[in-house]
Amino acid sequence: MVRPVRFEVSCDDAYDYLIDPANRPAWQSSLRSVADVEGPDGVVGQTWTDVTVVGMRPRMELTDADRPHRWSERGTWRGFRAQLTLTFTPVGAGCDVGIALHLAGSGLARPFGLVGNRVAPAAVRSDLKRAAAILARG
Repeated sequence: MVRPVRFEVSCDDAYDYLIDPANRPAWQSSLRSVADVEGPDGVVGQTWTDVTVVGMRPRMELTDADRPHRWSERGTWRGFRAQLTLTFTPVGAGCDVGIALHLAGSGLARPFGLVGNRVAPAAVRSDLKRAAAILARG
């Protein structure tokens, strides 16, 4: 289990910032940009393409959106699949953002999916700490 990340803003503010694909390159270290956004922000079914610094271009989809409590997304790229769920729990004037992540690979990508499940949660937590710092600066 990955420890949650404390945000010094409300669940609503953290949720709204994190769910918006346009904000992601500012806080996700692996992203160069986001492209091909289709559908309204924060609505299940919205899709976009993550353009990563290493050249992967996973297609992402918002699969669950219960503002400001939880949202989930899935991404697919070649033989890889990822599912990320963030949960938002009020703590004083701020909130804790919980992380659940699962990566899978098929065929030759399977071993990389297994390794990714070990290292990716720490990377996601680091990215969320960056987002919390951005929001704390206002």
